[in-house]
Amino acid sequence: MRTRRTSGARVLAVLTTAAIGVTTAVAGFADLPDGPATMEQVALGRQLVLTSGCVDCHSHAKADPNDPQWLSGFFKERDEPAGLPFQIGPFKTYPRNLTPDATTGLGRISARQIFNALRWGLKPGDTPDMVITSNVPGQGNFPAAPRYLAIPMPWPLFRHKPDSDLWAIAAYLKHGVKPITNKVPDSEGPPDFWASDYTADKIGPFPAPAFPAASEAFQP
Repeated sequence: MRTRRTSGARVLAVLTTAAIGVTTAVAGFADLPDGPATMEQVALGRQLVLTSGCVDCHSHAKADPNDPQWLSGFFKERDEPAGLPFQIGPFKTYPRNLTPDATTGLGRISARQIFNALRWGLKPGDTPDMVITSNVPGQGNFPAAPRYLAIPMPWPLFRHKPDSDLWAIAAYLKHGVKPITNKVPDSEGPPDFWASDYTADKIGPFPAPAFPAASEAFQP
């Protein structure tokens, strides 16, 4: 789902530059992680996080950035009665802490590692910070033995978002959220780190076929 870049995102101007450590000097959107995040980029990332299902798992199905546990992942006392962690066959998987906390969240994860997680499904802590140009293991910097995110994470849908949307999500998680210390248990998984569950015949091709594909038709 693509979110339009409208002036509505500018309502986040109430978030001051000093508060989140970004600059408003650059107009438009930074599609590369080399420059500073912009207020507009963080605003778009916030909108995408609120509308892309992130809160369903990482914020206890509560779309409220005022929540003191906003995007901080699994909390045993609150989430176990609600049916978390996810039970995938014999494995338990836990929604991780997405705040920029340096010890228990994404503080030590780069924006590019977040981008690669959303585009390619690669676990950010187990994948080097590098430009990836292929989804074939061993090609274009794609790991020869990839470690994928657990199945509950809907990255196969996120991968079809434009680059600017994925960078915006990374910018928001790195620069628009307060760090919260919350150590989430490590998720369990199969020896192949879910690779056999992410084949093209199961999740579809990337990139998506050009429109109109076999089951599509333009009907004005």
